[in-house]
Amino acid sequence: MFAIPGKPAVTMTPKAAGQIVKLMSKDGSKGLRIGIKKGGCAGMEYTMDYVTEIDPMDEVIEQDGARVMIAPMAQMFLFGTQIDYTTSLLESGFAFRNPNVTEECGCGESIKFEGM
Repeated sequence: MFAIPGKPAVTMTPKAAGQIVKLMSKDGSKGLRIGIKKGGCAGMEYTMDYVTEIDPMDEVIEQDGARVMIAPMAQMFLFGTQIDYTTSLLESGFAFRNPNVTEECGCGESIKFEGM
């Protein structure tokens, strides 16, 4: 929907793609769907869900065996985002580097976009 021809709406680092491939094979899913919902102290939150059926309205991105679907209502908010997977002594998880975000809360769980 909001793609530039020949350029994916989101990209994944090799670590993120590897983790998504592991999750896909472990649970037998067709990939992960990424979305945005209202919530958190900054107003919006990312969502990630396992996908058993691909919605024809989803934007599908495949990279290095990993498959990510972007929910239709989230496409304009996620365009240009890079998905990474980070690991530290205390935690590990997906990180979103989203150029559309104007504010983040201190914990990094909640985001805000221009005009919202």
